[in-house]
Amino acid sequence: MKEEVTLNKKEQRRLLILNDLEKGRIKNKEAGDILGLSLRHVKRLRAAYRQEGAAALAHGNRGRKPAHVLDTGVKNQVVVLGRSTYAGCNHQHFTELLAEREGIIASRSTIRRILLEAGIRSPRKRRPPKHRSRRERYPQQGMLLQIDGSPHDWLEGRGPWLSLVGAIDDATGNVPYALFREREDAQGYFLLLQQIVKSHGIPMVLYHDRHGIFERAKKDEETVEEQLKGKKIPTQFGRLMEELSITSISALSPQAKGRIERLWGTFQDRLVSELRLAGAKTMTEAHRVLQNFLPRYNRRFAVPASQPGSAYRKPGRGFKPDEVFCALSISGW
Repeated sequence: MKEEVTLNKKEQRRLLILNDLEKGRIKNKEAGDILGLSLRHVKRLRAAYRQEGAAALAHGNRGRKPAHVLDTGVKNQVVVLGRSTYAGCNHQHFTELLAEREGIIASRSTIRRILLEAGIRSPRKRRPPKHRSRRERYPQQGMLLQIDGSPHDWLEGRGPWLSLVGAIDDATGNVPYALFREREDAQGYFLLLQQIVKSHGIPMVLYHDRHGIFERAKKDEETVEEQLKGKKIPTQFGRLMEELSITSISALSPQAKGRIERLWGTFQDRLVSELRLAGAKTMTEAHRVLQNFLPRYNRRFAVPASQPGSAYRKPGRGFKPDEVFCALSISGW
């Protein structure tokens, strides 16, 4: 026999109907109609009631500890890690790191609840969405890459300020490559594009800001050579894009480059935390962490393109990277 339990209102109603059924006041079908149960279920309930009494109506899991509940020891471990090793990580990132590094599998909501109960709030505030529509993504990967640099205290005072130079595919949100530089410079963009061409192919369009690395300012006086040719002489990187037949588009404002600006916001949260966890103090160490971080970031955040296939072009026969990427003595193809 089951131990006596307190029945809830739904179970008490079932008990009253079963009593009427046992006394012959109603039939099985009528009981099923009243309770909203099938005839078979009514018969099962009636048989259990005859054998075990009212206790048979109580849910079998009542009083049991849910199988997925974290025990106290694991909760305490989560709080300790949240205050020490992973301090400064946002709740979602912390949840992922617990699974990857500590073998603690739990949902974000569970981890968040544990942390909030311990007074540990997420360092990154979630801003409410703005009431404006975002531009639709390009349909196929390789059609348009947004490129940019982000100077930031990536090492949080453990080393020098660095600039992160990177690209994001407009169609998928995939980051094909990124690298740290001492400052945002043309050589960094040469290295960025060189690696993208090597690993993916030549993109159709590069979308960038109006930095002097990409185009000469309109206010600059024309040289004699430019006057003779009737056009401005391109920058070194501009020449590279022309040789690779890449269309160059300049954004008129940071908001126009929203996808890569949001990428830097995510990196300044997640990547900074991973650099801290690795104890990175130099650009070389930071780059090593970055190359380990990028594949995991892409698996987590990249989305499928609306159109299958790739718009990246493979270099044709006779393509000589050492000659194309020669302006700044770049090696490593």
